[in-house]
Amino acid sequence: MSFSPWRLSVAPMLDWTDRHCRVFHRLLTRHARLYTEMVTTGALLHGDQARHLDFDAVEHPVALQLGGSEPGDLAACARLAERWGYDEVNLNCGCPSPRVQRGAFGACLMGEAALVADGVRAMRDATGLPVTVKHRIGIDRIERYDFVRDFVGTVAEAGCTVFIVHARNAWLDGLSPKDNREIPPLRYEVVHRLKSDFPQLTVVLNGGVKDDTTVAAQLERVDGVMVGRHAYHEPWALSTWDEQFFGAPPQGLTREGVEDAWVAYLQLRWNEGQPWAPAARHALGLWNGTAGSRRWRQVWSDHRLKTESPRSVQAMATAARLGVAAAAVA
Repeated sequence: MSFSPWRLSVAPMLDWTDRHCRVFHRLLTRHARLYTEMVTTGALLHGDQARHLDFDAVEHPVALQLGGSEPGDLAACARLAERWGYDEVNLNCGCPSPRVQRGAFGACLMGEAALVADGVRAMRDATGLPVTVKHRIGIDRIERYDFVRDFVGTVAEAGCTVFIVHARNAWLDGLSPKDNREIPPLRYEVVHRLKSDFPQLTVVLNGGVKDDTTVAAQLERVDGVMVGRHAYHEPWALSTWDEQFFGAPPQGLTREGVEDAWVAYLQLRWNEGQPWAPAARHALGLWNGTAGSRRWRQVWSDHRLKTESPRSVQAMATAARLGVAAAAVA
């Protein structure tokens, strides 16, 4: 059985889904689609391109998410994405942060559907990669369905066929980015209606998905589900995705095995002279829900150990975890 490439994915999350995080997630799922943090067109065109774009081959399938609004700049960055070997270019039309608004992109672009369409058209002319859009169901207190319907319709006319829909409004004034992920109510029914009205499009639901039961239920209504904070904070949840949602044979993953593979990656970086701590933070939830997990996290988070090798820290963390487990059993 073949599945949509967008059937299940991990959301782009600023300061979280960097290249190290994506390597860690790939140890847990081979099939889910991964996304970079949002990278602005200005950062790519005027900054250190390699720092923003380099990634490990194991991350495929992986998409580059862009923040920007100027069609020419978006086209140039789409060409860079193709040159670097990404599998998709995604345009951010959902981020509500004030800094992003000052740059005239992110969620505020939902009020400029024609400009978004121009950007999509320019990117599609510049690259053969899929060009997708991630957006909200509305901005501020605009909760009319026709607002998001017309946005999708206009952008689809420019050739976009994949829409990743965060099922909340973005309130552009008065809420922090964190509050914007929690306070505007989830309205999954709007995403379902979009799929009904645009059956030819790939519609992916995002927002508030916290368990596999919700994923399975939503896949009955839409083409795909994107999971954000739950995937990051409870990474072991990803270990069942390939079998449950992609029909893959059981991999026999264990937390011990995933940790060993992750530490091997950290050790390679360490051997190259790179600090391991900025990468190690992405795996702190690996043992959540098991005896000794708190002690294990404490060891990996201890800044005094940053000069130790990852394998040495792993030995200390495992001893701490098993010590608590033994006490609990006793």
